[in-house]
Amino acid sequence: MNLVDPIPGMNFDSPLHLSRRLLGAVGTKVSVENLDLMPANKRILVVSNHRSLLDAPLLMAAMNRPVRFACHYYMSRVPVLREMVSAMGAFPLDAPRQRQKNFFQQSVKLLLSGQIVGIFPEGAQPMVQVKPANQLSPFHRGFAHLALRAPVQDLAILPVAIASSEEKKHNLAPLKLFSFFDPSEPLFQCGGWHSAIVYRRVHLLFGYPIGIDEVQRQQYRGRHGGQLAKEITQSCWEQIVGLLRQGSH
Repeated sequence: MNLVDPIPGMNFDSPLHLSRRLLGAVGTKVSVENLDLMPANKRILVVSNHRSLLDAPLLMAAMNRPVRFACHYYMSRVPVLREMVSAMGAFPLDAPRQRQKNFFQQSVKLLLSGQIVGIFPEGAQPMVQVKPANQLSPFHRGFAHLALRAPVQDLAILPVAIASSEEKKHNLAPLKLFSFFDPSEPLFQCGGWHSAIVYRRVHLLFGYPIGIDEVQRQQYRGRHGGQLAKEITQSCWEQIVGLLRQGSH
C-alpha cells in the first residue's frame, strides 16, 4: 500500500500531507491490514503502541484521515519537537502528576466536532527508554476513563498495532537537554540519550473496535467504574499484543 502519493484535493499544508511527505523522505515501507475494521459512522478514539516519532504520521497516512494525537507534555516544550507536533495537529497532555483536566476537555471538544483523537497509552517511557521491537509496555488507563466519561455518542475505541520488521535507532539528544526544557519529567533525570527510531519496514494492523454505549457509562458512574476502565484497558492491550505477534511473523 502506497502511503506517500497525495490524494486529490489534499491540503498541502495539512497534517495528513505532512505525514505522507515525512514517510516518503525517510523511505519507510508500510503495509496495512484490516483497515476495513475502522468504523465508518462512529466517533473514533485511536489507541496504539508507541516507540517512534513516526507513529502518528504512520497512523494518519494509513487511515487517510488527520488524527489529533495527544502528545507527551515534554514535546510541547522542546524546540523543533514542539513545532513538529504542532504542524501535525497534536495537542499536549498536561504535565506529569497533574490531573489531565485540559487534556480531557480538549479531547471531548475534538471528538464532539467529529475529529479523530489518538492516544499512546504506554506513555513516554518507550520513546525515551527503547525496548526491543514489538514489545508492549503496560497501558495507562486514561484513554478508557476518557471514553467512559466523555459525553460523546457513537464512540468507539480503535486499537491499532504498529509492528516494526526493520528499523534503525538514532540518538536524538542527551536526556539532560530535555530536562532543561521539562524538569517535571522524571525520565529525564537519568543519563543517556533520547532515542529516535526510524522504521524501514513496518506493518500496521487494525483491531476490532470497542464500542462505548450509555449502559457502560452508567456502570462507570457506579461503584465499579474503575474496574470497567481496567477491563477496557486490558482488552485493548491484549488486542494489540496479539496483533504485534501476528505482524512480526
